[in-house]
Amino acid sequence: MNTGQSFLSIGALLLFSLVSLNFNSSVLSNTTVEVENKVYLTAFSLADDLIEEIKQKAFDAATINFPTTDPSILTGAFNLGHGWWETYPDYNDIDDFNGFVQTVSAPHAENYQITCAVWYVDGDNPDTIVWTQTFYKKVTVTVSSPYLRNPIQLSHIFTLK
Repeated sequence: MNTGQSFLSIGALLLFSLVSLNFNSSVLSNTTVEVENKVYLTAFSLADDLIEEIKQKAFDAATINFPTTDPSILTGAFNLGHGWWETYPDYNDIDDFNGFVQTVSAPHAENYQITCAVWYVDGDNPDTIVWTQTFYKKVTVTVSSPYLRNPIQLSHIFTLK
């Protein structure tokens, strides 16, 4: 083998090495994106599941048996949350989920932290929290995980009207 053929062989090996490295980094990047998407999808599913569970509850403890037209009989804004006698999953109304915290593990990622906050909001502007009873409650579910870059949040407005 002469010098020219040796240089061609070395060049071919170098080119093959570069192509292999690029291929491996592409495969690794795709796998990372795939796992990250699974984690985000699971987090969204967990948040949505909790909101769907909350939808099955009464608007307020005062409306479990009978609806009302007087917002002043609803639970006070500073008293939202479950009573000392109530334990999850036996909550009976929406605001029992205020302060709710749960850790969930899934097959491909563990330690999803689910938290929930409930507020009364203005009926004309549901992004405005109010500190008096209204016929509108905003539930915000946040899911975080060590595998998520940013926690996800889903909100839902519940109304008694």
